[in-house]
Amino acid sequence: MPDKVAAPEIDRLIKLLARLPGLGQRSARRAVLYLMKRRDQLLLPLAEAMQAAAESVRTCSRCGNLDSRDPCTICADPQRATGVLCIVEEVGDLWALERTAAFSGRYHILGGTLSALEGRGPEQLNVEKLVERVREEAVGEVILALSATVDGQTTAHYLAERLEDLGVSVTRLAHGVPVGGELDYLDDGTLTAALRARR
Repeated sequence: MPDKVAAPEIDRLIKLLARLPGLGQRSARRAVLYLMKRRDQLLLPLAEAMQAAAESVRTCSRCGNLDSRDPCTICADPQRATGVLCIVEEVGDLWALERTAAFSGRYHILGGTLSALEGRGPEQLNVEKLVERVREEAVGEVILALSATVDGQTTAHYLAERLEDLGVSVTRLAHGVPVGGELDYLDDGTLTAALRARR
């Protein structure tokens, strides 16, 4: 509902911010007021940064990452292992794995998971490009780093079947007890996965 006391520009800003994940109308209103109070320190630099990102950031044609160059910095890095490809759902998952500094291979972003409820099949995902990359880039191992949800498991199973005849080793991230987790607080599915993946 429009704010009758706000200028149309402010009302538009509130509506746009309210569309962001985790922000509702009230949170967006508070954020806009905060930005307006700090116009020079925050609002103007934020507007400039958003404009620069809108103009220069693009999707990597090879892996699907976001970067200001194509291919992206990760794909173009000669130090990255070329024989290992880590499959993730979204760019945020790639960023999460990169924060760990535990993986030195390359990535492939699917753009989501298979979901019958949402009408998302293999055609809506970046699956064909994945198969093409595995064939052309001499990939020896594909790591399926997908969510431990029903849709994530379904997608992992589908991808394993698609890659089966390509002579590539398909592995998955381990699932189970998180570091610092107490057994009494974990759900049955997590405990079952932990028991099955024990070593």
